Amino acid sequence: MAVSEHPRGPRASLSDRFYAWRTALVGSRAFQKLAARTPFAAGMARRDGEALFDLVAGFVHTQVLRAFVAFDLAGRLAVRPKRAEELALEVGIAPQRMRVLCQAAASLRLLKRRRDGRYALDRLGAALPGIPGLAQMIAHHDVLYRDLADAPDFFADGSGTELAGFWPYVFGAGAALDPETARVYSDLMAQSQTLVAEEALRALDLRGVATLLDVGGGTGAFLTAVGLAHPELRLHLFDLPVVAEGAATRFAANGLTGRATITGGSFRTDALPSGADAISLVRVLYDHSDETVRMLLAKAHAALPEGGRLFVAEPMSGGETPSRAGDAYFAVYCMAMRTGRVRSAEEIRQLLGEAGFSDARAVRTARPFITGLVTARKS
Repeated sequence: MAVSEHPRGPRASLSDRFYAWRTALVGSRAFQKLAARTPFAAGMARRDGEALFDLVAGFVHTQVLRAFVAFDLAGRLAVRPKRAEELALEVGIAPQRMRVLCQAAASLRLLKRRRDGRYALDRLGAALPGIPGLAQMIAHHDVLYRDLADAPDFFADGSGTELAGFWPYVFGAGAALDPETARVYSDLMAQSQTLVAEEALRALDLRGVATLLDVGGGTGAFLTAVGLAHPELRLHLFDLPVVAEGAATRFAANGLTGRATITGGSFRTDALPSGADAISLVRVLYDHSDETVRMLLAKAHAALPEGGRLFVAEPMSGGETPSRAGDAYFAVYCMAMRTGRVRSAEEIRQLLGEAGFSDARAVRTARPFITGLVTARKS
């Protein structure tokens, strides 16, 4: 049974009393019926109703997207539009079921239904293959969806999530990490870091940096983007040996071997390599608890010279202004991982200050749903 409170006692503030009155009014069936007949309020009521229905239907929409990717409809329609019957034959499902999928995909702007009855790629469907890692992430989300199947239980407890088992490196598996698990994790992270690198490099000022140490750099996707954009910069990657070994191939393929160094290790147990005048932490902090983050930032501070710079690039909470990407997606994903959490730029700034960094500031990025950015200096 839902519990309701009505702050009408002497301790209730005027704003709380107004809030209670307004909430009761908007939530009443009589008001909703009246609003639907009032020209001014009807538009607002309709938009609110549509927004609520989109929330109700949201899971179904994500499954349409999953099927769109699983059946590779973007690839099958890359050259010419096709009828649902032709797509059904290619995929191996009943035509009527493919027609339902195509209609649903068209309603979500993945496809467009032409006058001749054929289905073509709409802008979202055509763009999807060109976004690095997006198809892989969509395919991977079946794990998260299973963890969220019983949402009240998940938010009440969330123990034993399947997603936590997918990312064993977070719990310090280190050298015991299975090579195949490491490969799956590394491929997924490398694909997603390509987008992060593109976004961060648009906003990141690397003037005056001679050597950049990327901690938790995986197979070098971020450092490769940095190296190609800044030909004079020396690169140093630090990560678990079973993960970092893939960086050598990536560096060689991009002509970066001569100015790239790879050091295997764990920041949990090892000191960070010295010699760099800047350190980047790309999608690292939100994987870990505050205790681990404080330890890592202290090690980063110790590894940097005076005036050395630190860059933190990762999805962030909106803090006082909650964001859909940071708070309604990444925060829940981190909860399913059962370690770490999404932090606001202000929280990251505070942690940097505790570690001895100064001049910590948030840098605006064009697409914060991909990454936020906070920079700081050692002084």
